[in-house]
Amino acid sequence: MDWRVLGFTLGVSVLTGIVFGLFPALSASRADLNSTLKESSNRSGTGFRQSKARSLLVVSEVSLALVLLVGSALLIRTFVALRGVDPGFNPHNVLTMDMSLTGERYQKTSGVAQLGHDGVERLRAIPGVEDATLTCCLPLAGQFGLPFTIVGRAVENQRDTPGAGWMSTTPGYYNTFKIPILRGRDFTDQDTASSTPVALINQALAKHYWPNQNPVGQQILIGHGVGPEFEEPARVIIGVVGDTHEGGLGREPGQMMIVPQTQVTDGMTALNARIVPMHWAVRTLGDPRQAIAAVTEQLRVASGGFAVTQVRTMDEMVSTSTARQSFNMMLLTIFGGIALVLAAIGIYGLMAYSVAQRTQEMGIRMALGADRGTIRKLVVLHGMRLAAAGVVLGIGAAFGLTRLMASLLFGVKTWDPAVFVTVPVILSAVALLAVWLPATRASRLDPMQALRVE
Repeated sequence: MDWRVLGFTLGVSVLTGIVFGLFPALSASRADLNSTLKESSNRSGTGFRQSKARSLLVVSEVSLALVLLVGSALLIRTFVALRGVDPGFNPHNVLTMDMSLTGERYQKTSGVAQLGHDGVERLRAIPGVEDATLTCCLPLAGQFGLPFTIVGRAVENQRDTPGAGWMSTTPGYYNTFKIPILRGRDFTDQDTASSTPVALINQALAKHYWPNQNPVGQQILIGHGVGPEFEEPARVIIGVVGDTHEGGLGREPGQMMIVPQTQVTDGMTALNARIVPMHWAVRTLGDPRQAIAAVTEQLRVASGGFAVTQVRTMDEMVSTSTARQSFNMMLLTIFGGIALVLAAIGIYGLMAYSVAQRTQEMGIRMALGADRGTIRKLVVLHGMRLAAAGVVLGIGAAFGLTRLMASLLFGVKTWDPAVFVTVPVILSAVALLAVWLPATRASRLDPMQALRVE
């Protein structure tokens, strides 16, 4: 625990106690005896000013509780919506790991391509391994972005050159992640450095630039004009693959271009080696963690002694992609729950205190003919008026809060009707319970006992 956070928390706690103890102390020391006796008769602390201050505190507690509960409810709905998003691939039974490639051998595409071929063959030979791949970019982890032009289509302005995500991979990537090939074919071992340059595109890119056409057979030129490392001939589109969420489940699938690892330029291979590690992905028939030892050993042999890092399953990566939303939801839910309890305690405490101070009044009412239901209703209405005022103020404040939370939400509107109806109802029900207990106690008063109270 950070000592600064602990010190700050202790300081705020002490300061809060001093401030909220100082105000009533100052109020009591400056009270005018005559006005106090006129306001409160033989009961100290029941005057109009004191009662008003307590009521304002209760209203504030209810308002704050509603604001926090609305925020937590919106984040809960966001978390549920994220969990319901189809990532576009099957993360189950997939093991991933990173490998940083250094040395002259891996500055060339031929070296990385050979490693990919040898490594995949060794991994596929492990009992229980269904398929494997070597790639620059894993799903949900993001990818590079490059401009491209469609051969045969004129670009009026250089600034209008389209761009899309770019990644490289070995054959087997789409089978490993169970991403469907919607049109055409996948990469094969025949797509080498000496064969025709090819590329895959995802459905999002195909729909945008070929909305009513089949893009298979069309040509695109990737990275032209970016730098000498990116210059390459036009590529033939050989297939369209399904969309995946590359930047997180909360983002819509972006447009993607995929090239075989064997056809990446040497300049890009050297650049990638300096920026990010390569990623291995292995699909197993059972629990992927059972294959960690065998997989890492085979990759060590294939790479000539390189170690792997960041060994984790794709299920863990999917869970990590929603970790921020999960933390925000948990934190605000805890705060909202605490605020709800404090609001209930505040209402209960105020009404219990009010009943105790008005015991003689209620005894007189009952002596004059008021029944127990009337007394109960009197207390309940008093408490619920305060709760209603807090709910109304809280709803107004919550609308302002949700605007600040817009960037944290996914799949839910900032003014979600279900939240803004359910939360006030729950808070009102809790307030009613907190009021009902002292109201029931008041209705059970014995008039003779109440009139004897000094």
